[in-house]
Amino acid sequence: MKGYLSFLIMWILRNKGMNGAEIAREIEKRKGKKPSPGTIYPALKDLKDRDIVTVDEHKKYSLTAEGEEKLKESCKSFYKTFYDIDEMFEFFK
Repeated sequence: MKGYLSFLIMWILRNKGMNGAEIAREIEKRKGKKPSPGTIYPALKDLKDRDIVTVDEHKKYSLTAEGEEKLKESCKSFYKTFYDIDEMFEFFK
């Protein structure tokens, strides 16, 4: 889940900064299960170490300019892979 989790975290942070607990709650809304701190914080650390996110004095994580570019690249790749996502959506209805 790490690659997917990193993508999801970047997607969640695209509009505003959030702390780890807020990110976990947003993931819970989307996946139905809240990830543990042992899942969220290593992913955030990895993203920070790769200069994709930054963290401020209030422990709010935000995308860096490089992170925004990485997110765009990831979205293009996702879209290219799942170009038939509308068909997938209809399939499971």
